[in-house]
Amino acid sequence: MVSNILSWLIWLPVAGMVAILFIPRKKADVIKIVAAVATGLQLWLAIMVWLSFDTDSGIFQFTENASWIPSFNINYALGLDGLSLPMVILTPLLSFLAIFLSWNIDKGVKGYFALFLLLDTGMIGVFLALDFFLFFVFWEVMLLPMYFLIGMWGGPQREYAAIKFFLYTLIGSVLMLIAILALYFTCGHTFSIPELMEIAPVALEGSIWWGMSSIKVIWILLFIGFAIKIPVFPFHTWLPLVHVEAPTAVSVILAGVLLKLGIYGILRINYPLLPDAVFWFAGVLAILGLINVIWGAFCALAQKDLKKLVAYSSINHMGYAMLGMAAVIAASSYLGENYIAAQAGLSGAVFQMFNHGTISAMLFILVGVIYDRAHHRDIEGFGGIAKQMPVYAGITLFAFMAGLGLPGLSGFISEFMCFVGAFGTSPFFRTVVIISTFGIVINAAYFLSAYKKIFFGELNQKYSSLPDINGRELFTLIPLALITLFLGVYPGPFLDMIKETMTVLIDQVVLIGSFAHLP
Repeated sequence: MVSNILSWLIWLPVAGMVAILFIPRKKADVIKIVAAVATGLQLWLAIMVWLSFDTDSGIFQFTENASWIPSFNINYALGLDGLSLPMVILTPLLSFLAIFLSWNIDKGVKGYFALFLLLDTGMIGVFLALDFFLFFVFWEVMLLPMYFLIGMWGGPQREYAAIKFFLYTLIGSVLMLIAILALYFTCGHTFSIPELMEIAPVALEGSIWWGMSSIKVIWILLFIGFAIKIPVFPFHTWLPLVHVEAPTAVSVILAGVLLKLGIYGILRINYPLLPDAVFWFAGVLAILGLINVIWGAFCALAQKDLKKLVAYSSINHMGYAMLGMAAVIAASSYLGENYIAAQAGLSGAVFQMFNHGTISAMLFILVGVIYDRAHHRDIEGFGGIAKQMPVYAGITLFAFMAGLGLPGLSGFISEFMCFVGAFGTSPFFRTVVIISTFGIVINAAYFLSAYKKIFFGELNQKYSSLPDINGRELFTLIPLALITLFLGVYPGPFLDMIKETMTVLIDQVVLIGSFAHLP
């Protein structure tokens, strides 16, 4: 095992970025190879961590701790558990594949790949940070690379999309910073997330801010910051625009990783630090999840642009994860101590994070493939191209079936678990679940309708010479397809990996939060 392996995971992309800065601009192929090597080594390290991970332990593993800014008790603290490990595997995988999706970038090659590697560092850092200040630093590190990647290499409205993304994310960051400072000054001047898990529920008990429990205030501030990333209705309007304008590789990272940061943040920060508020907010979270499911599905159904359809589909699928998250309260004594429902819901939410990461990445790659050839994404502007691109048509069918949650594919398992968890919580949650199932019907409607319009019917003669999918594109799709199929048939290894951490998280919420009486 490599010493300080988590630090290597974080800083390898930075090393690649620094190397790229010293390579002459004209050597574009060398720059791309360096980026591929940096992300490839990062993926190899992530696999080593996964193989060495103790699935029987729910505590943080591979921990690193060093004093950083002693005067403010800020530490360089890293660690991972079953909650962060899936994303620590997924992030390097998608980053590695995204490098190959960016192989045709010919404008500002040096800047593009340097910024991409910096973005990679920010993402993986968020999943590994155990100091709240360090968490926030990595969270902010992601902002600027994403802004420039959209604003400089995006579509016709790239500047507007980049600014909208920047402003939404910045507002969320400001609210998160206020919450971080509030926790710091009320919880013994510490940023340590493990320490805050023990201190915050007690230190904040009974304190009132502006006529409301301080726990509620901090929960709301943090939730809005994370909800913008998910994104939760009504903070979702930036997402479709950004996806439409972003390059394919950036859309893959945005859908596959960045949206999951919101779910991860709520589970890592809100749940263990503010367990009282989980019970107060669970019903609202379920309703917001329901809105995401139904609203996202109907918006996807109305789209003519294939990339916008997939973007709204992401909003829909994040709604299922929110339903599963809300089910954690099922384990409380006044709801019958239904640990099975709580475990199913919470595990389903984490599983949905990972599954949507692989499935949405496939979908955006496939959108990019057809756009590179036809130079448009108008669903009704195609027709009959299955005859011209049979391999592409077959892979797209697989990805669409995964997106609509077909049994035998990974998305079905995670969505089913979210529904089972929420259904076993209370009559109110059962009603929410029943209504949410209509989202699945709408999912099928927009995916099948889009597939029919694009691939069936008479071949549009404009596209009679379209080349089928090539080897480089297949290289980026096949690993994601195999993961989707494997976890759909045999999800056991993934669920075993996260089980103990989910048990610990449920206990953290239930043992403290179930006694909450918040003003």
